[in-house]
Amino acid sequence: MSATDAPLRVLAVDDEEPALAELLYLLGKDPRVGGVTPAATATGALRRLSRAMEEGPDGTEAVDVVFLDIDMPGLGGLELARLLGGFAAPPLIVFVTAHEDFAVRAFDLKAVDYLLKPLREERFAEAVRRVAELVRAGQGPRPAAPATPAPAGPATALAEHVPVELGGVTRLVPIAEIAYVEAQGDYARLHTRHGSHLVRIPLSALEEQWRPRGFVRIHRSRLVALGRIDELRLDGGNLTVRIGDRVLAVSRRNARELRDLLARHAAGRSRPGAGTARR
Repeated sequence: MSATDAPLRVLAVDDEEPALAELLYLLGKDPRVGGVTPAATATGALRRLSRAMEEGPDGTEAVDVVFLDIDMPGLGGLELARLLGGFAAPPLIVFVTAHEDFAVRAFDLKAVDYLLKPLREERFAEAVRRVAELVRAGQGPRPAAPATPAPAGPATALAEHVPVELGGVTRLVPIAEIAYVEAQGDYARLHTRHGSHLVRIPLSALEEQWRPRGFVRIHRSRLVALGRIDELRLDGGNLTVRIGDRVLAVSRRNARELRDLLARHAAGRSRPGAGTARR
């Protein structure tokens, strides 16, 4: 069996327990469906899908399609679908809702189907059929043809944002806005111009994932974005970088690599006055 013929991997999202149970029942009856993961909130679904993006289409967390309620407290289904549209390889979306008046917005977000509650088994099966055909055609997160493997590396499955939680609300922070990252145990603190955010991702994982984006380790507990460095200073044998009003120490073991990378980065800049590096 090829990857595109494998059973569908589904995430079912609904905040109402009876509606979620019905979704799970209908999905479990369909032979085209393999694993089904439930989520009672869009925030929980977003965390699950972010892990799937990090692992890639062959990971244990991978999701082909999300069966998604619209009217949920906090982050709603339409907002979640809009966020997923920014992912590098988003899952397919099937909306399952009691509201008819969101259909136009749903299809603007490239939904595969729009199912109205109460669900009819025949109509539900038709939605699964559409999803299965699209996945076989390579229009989901799985590759269309296994003959030509995609380039290796975690960056191929990365989204452009990092989900962070603020008072029970999930925000997506653009990676392009992150200036540097500091390790805090098993967590990492992301620093942007507007503040900082704590995420449960080890610094070593971020270093591997974000190196293609221009992040480099300057210390065992710190990564910086090369494009955000304003100054490189050497004082009394100690190397530091300045990012805005923050001065960060560079360890001796990382100093040479940083200077080489900065030299290459500066040579490749096309925008005048994009930043300076001086000793």
